[in-house]
Amino acid sequence: MNRILITGGAGFIGANFVHYWLNQYPQDEVTVLDALTYAGNMQNLASLADHPRFHFVKASINNQELVEYLLREHKIDTLVHFAAESHVDRSITGPDAFLETNIMGTHALLKAARNVWLADPAKPLPHRFHHVSTDEVYGTLAPHDPAFTETTPYAPNSPYSASKAASDHLVRAYFETYGLQVSTSNCSNNYGFYHFPEKLIPLCLTNILDNKALPIYGDGLQIRDWLYVEDHCRGIDLVIKQGRVGETYNIGGVNEWTNIDIVNLLCELVDQRFATQPHLAKQFPHAPAANGQSSKSLITYVTDRAGHDRRYAVATDKIKAELGYEPCETFATGIEKTIDWYLNNEAWWRAVQDGSYQQDK
Repeated sequence: MNRILITGGAGFIGANFVHYWLNQYPQDEVTVLDALTYAGNMQNLASLADHPRFHFVKASINNQELVEYLLREHKIDTLVHFAAESHVDRSITGPDAFLETNIMGTHALLKAARNVWLADPAKPLPHRFHHVSTDEVYGTLAPHDPAFTETTPYAPNSPYSASKAASDHLVRAYFETYGLQVSTSNCSNNYGFYHFPEKLIPLCLTNILDNKALPIYGDGLQIRDWLYVEDHCRGIDLVIKQGRVGETYNIGGVNEWTNIDIVNLLCELVDQRFATQPHLAKQFPHAPAANGQSSKSLITYVTDRAGHDRRYAVATDKIKAELGYEPCETFATGIEKTIDWYLNNEAWWRAVQDGSYQQDK
């Protein structure tokens, strides 16, 4: 049995990982530490409120003293670190929060882990510190460049990716300098349930249903590799259980799309659902498809954002060869599940849109 601390477990990927882990390992104890900033949502974990092996603590990862207390009190042997400021646009307008959380927060966790797990260097407690990072630390790719590998030099182009790059280096340093048992995974763009509706896929889905513009940066030809969030969770599980200590593993969907093609596909799939499910027109009367129009009519090109990377893609050869990892979901199956989840969970994303999800914070 593991006793696991998950930082940022009320956020998009973190919450999915909490559900995944408790389903896979029902005997494990799971503690979530989350400050419940704008991206943290307790509704993501509402079904676990009475779970006997689930604990939630509202606090910042920068609170080193509290983290040390949790590691000792709950006898934590595995820490999975999701907590991060992650939206690139927000990092451009307000970078300070990204440095505070992504760099200083990660360092606070590392210090706490070292103080508890390596208190007696001669008899270290069994442990694993897993750090969840991003493909954006590698910079940008030209359309025909080979995908990023784990040895690609870092070249971050936004305050967000720079802060994540710094945190990656800190994790490595604590392994090399102090012997902390760490691993890192760098993932591509995730999509799926509980995705905060300021990111491309959920933003476009909810905007279609409300007859709002679908903003496309620049020419819309930016390319991203898309990874279904549960496949990401499985990859992290493999790295924690079987990955080599001190190593980095890229986790990707091997599924590259341009932004404009993603938006066009979303429009087509939503329109198909309205055509075959008449109740949707009553549920979402303002949607173009409810009024005989194409959702593509909402596509609007806007000025590109500063420092916008052209393409991300990660090679998954290492995690496949060493750990046997491959995504279970194709993009066709994953995007269908995602669309249906948003259609069936209107109350969740309405609460995010109007801010009422923050009333319990």
